[in-house]
Amino acid sequence: MIRIVIADDHPVVRAGLRALLDAADGIQVVGEAGDPDEAFEYAAAFNPELVLMDLQFGHERTGADATRRIRALDAPPYVLVLTNYDTDGDILGAVEAGASGYLLKDAPPHELVAAVRAAAAGESALAPAIAGRLMERMRAPQVSLSTREIEVLRLVADGASNGEVAAALYISDATVKSHLVHVFSKLGVTSRTAAVSTARSLGILR
Repeated sequence: MIRIVIADDHPVVRAGLRALLDAADGIQVVGEAGDPDEAFEYAAAFNPELVLMDLQFGHERTGADATRRIRALDAPPYVLVLTNYDTDGDILGAVEAGASGYLLKDAPPHELVAAVRAAAAGESALAPAIAGRLMERMRAPQVSLSTREIEVLRLVADGASNGEVAAALYISDATVKSHLVHVFSKLGVTSRTAAVSTARSLGILR
């Protein structure tokens, strides 16, 4: 029996996923978490084989943050991301945090169930479009930003100053400036506005 915790901040989405998965042979939903902290707590308490994880919860912490904490447990479950977001930053952040798979919420039910079985068995379960994006990223290292650089640029896109970025990420102003210099160089731009615009056009930011 594959025991699953669903982590999503929308009750209707959780109910739909529970109905779909509980109806599948050999799958049982053992918990529903509405935020990243609950997802971690349920993963530790219920000892599931898999956590089905959204990325955004309208919360300071994200699904990637929860994934990182869950994968650091002594006997960690696998994590399969199920989300609406498919930018390079989202995908890279989730994979680097330890997610075994990445699906979009518009995936057909049979594809979702198959991905759940694969991820719970420790196999990679990437939607074809996501796998394609990762391959493109590998083929174009000149526009590959690190997870931290993407975090900095995302905050800049939200209008944060260098000081605000530093405070949010617990780094120094000098480190923020260094990250931005690297970002500008990789993207071939000379300003914050151009960096954000170019990153969005490349699918690095949404």
